[in-house]
Amino acid sequence: MAEYLWKPTDDRIQHTNMYRFMNTVNKKYGKSFMEYNDLYHWSVDNIADFWETFWDFSDILVSELYSKVLDNPKKMPGAKWFAGARLNFAENLLRYRDDQIALIFQSEGQAVVRITYAKLFAEVARVAQALKQYGVTVGDRVAGFMPNRPETIIAMLAATSIGATWSSCSPDFGIKGVLDRFGQIRPKILFTADGYFFKGKPIDSLTSISKVIEQLSCVEKVIVVPFINPEPDVSSVPNAVNFNRIGRKSDEIEFEQLPFDHPLYIMYSSGTTGLPKCMVQSAGGILIHHLKELMLHTDLKREDTIFYFTTCGWMMWNWLTTSLAVGATLVLYDGNPFHPDPGVLWRMAQDQKITVFGTSAGYLGALKNTGSQPMKSYNLSSLRTILSTGSPLSIEGFKYVYEEIKKDVQLSSISGGTDLNGCFALGNPMGPVYAGELQCRGLAMKVQAFDEDGHSVVNQQGELVCSAPFPSMPIYFWDDPDQKKYHSAYFDVYSNIWRHGDYIEINDRGGVIISGRSDATLNPGGVRIGTAEIYRQIELVDEVADSIVIGQRWKDDIRIVLFVKLRPGLELSDSLKNKIRETIRKNASPRHVPSKILCVPDIPYTLNMKKVELAVKKIIENKPVTNKDALLNPEVLEYYKEIKELQEE
Repeated sequence: MAEYLWKPTDDRIQHTNMYRFMNTVNKKYGKSFMEYNDLYHWSVDNIADFWETFWDFSDILVSELYSKVLDNPKKMPGAKWFAGARLNFAENLLRYRDDQIALIFQSEGQAVVRITYAKLFAEVARVAQALKQYGVTVGDRVAGFMPNRPETIIAMLAATSIGATWSSCSPDFGIKGVLDRFGQIRPKILFTADGYFFKGKPIDSLTSISKVIEQLSCVEKVIVVPFINPEPDVSSVPNAVNFNRIGRKSDEIEFEQLPFDHPLYIMYSSGTTGLPKCMVQSAGGILIHHLKELMLHTDLKREDTIFYFTTCGWMMWNWLTTSLAVGATLVLYDGNPFHPDPGVLWRMAQDQKITVFGTSAGYLGALKNTGSQPMKSYNLSSLRTILSTGSPLSIEGFKYVYEEIKKDVQLSSISGGTDLNGCFALGNPMGPVYAGELQCRGLAMKVQAFDEDGHSVVNQQGELVCSAPFPSMPIYFWDDPDQKKYHSAYFDVYSNIWRHGDYIEINDRGGVIISGRSDATLNPGGVRIGTAEIYRQIELVDEVADSIVIGQRWKDDIRIVLFVKLRPGLELSDSLKNKIRETIRKNASPRHVPSKILCVPDIPYTLNMKKVELAVKKIIENKPVTNKDALLNPEVLEYYKEIKELQEE
């Protein structure tokens, strides 16, 4: 039985957007729902009614109303949402034009920047005017090779205000990583900064951009944002101009009115094999899906200040940016979250009075390993909610938040993917928090766990599937005219059912436990074991700083191999190996115990802090790992090559 950690007061529940929405449903449809699970089951049984009701509740700005909520509801992909509606994504994010702070920007060693909603609108108007001057029209691609600065949001809003499609990646991507992405979609305009700061040092980006532009003849203009230098020399970059000198002052934006399914974003898969897949997502689908998650599941309101530690190469940047449509204040941070010390983000939370603090499970684990106790060092009285994603947050990670960060806080572990630019399972501001569990499945997301026979199971592990369409599904993959890539990504196992690739368990109370990627699932003796099941136990072993586990083919079976990174000054002795094995055996089962435990200097991660079990598995099987630009520390993979112990019993 999972340990109960927190629940909201009745007063808090009754002031949530979720409670208000539930009462809206009750009144409109003659229901008497009092609990989230009742509302959830109604939403998945009445998907069109749910989305129609939420459309009205969220007050989306449109120039033409839809004629039908959902057409072809049983077709995945192929369902059509809100046919006839015409709107503009940027207009919805710029609906507020007053003196409330829209953006707060902090970075390493730089002065804090604050931008009001009125100033944001004016800047978007200026840049949109410049993009039109450069010939950008509906359907063109505009890309950002940008740090997480206000100008990135301004560029995206300017591009989408005139109907262009936005795509971005972070400046810590290598040249090959940028070309692998932007080379496929061929942008007309590229926004970049002259550099960024990392661990206190300025990192130049213009040299990389010059090399990128040499191979991207499609780019007609490079717009450079000054960051590390107030007056950067852009002469080495073809067709480059200074961001501060483009366009002219304008009081109005002519928002292009477009269909609900007009392409808004191109997102990229983060795998380590082949070229990244380019997933095209719609303006209306992203807007309404994000608003559901922000307004209902995160309980975001105009008076909130929301932060997410992210780069512009991770979907959480897109998700965070939609908070502008609620009128909240967004906090942007660019830099290392542990520089100059582990408290940097919590000082910011204190100083900026952050109410919703978003981060990754990887960050919380690393923070725990530093021995940090933010609760004792900072005033976090404004903090209401902590969000964690990127990978499953361990039970120890949950406890750390409540023991060392804040006791009275909603901790929402959330999970979904870049593919949908949103979540399958996430927070419920009306419900309790249990250690190791995501609170609920998202409203109108018909998420189930399927066993190996394709049957829905409860209190049992299975494949995460979604058996009904949702608005933020990709409208198509780039350069995939026959939809073969799209179908093979999600629909090659179950017809008309989205198979996401996660291994989960849904319990009686509707909580969700994620055990890891199903393609990284371990199968010793034919028994399926999620990698997170082992990571949860390793967190109990103080000597281990980090770990990664894979299944190695061995004598017509699979054996579990655990790689551990130890704390400084320690050695992997036989007694420590026995301690690790006994901890896993006692708290999981004998089947979870690794056949091999090996010490490594470091653990490989993706740029958004996900462990890359499949890359390690490929290395030990002497298979190529082709998309190393998706990794934070690709050099670490060298440690896993030709390990003698893996050729032995």
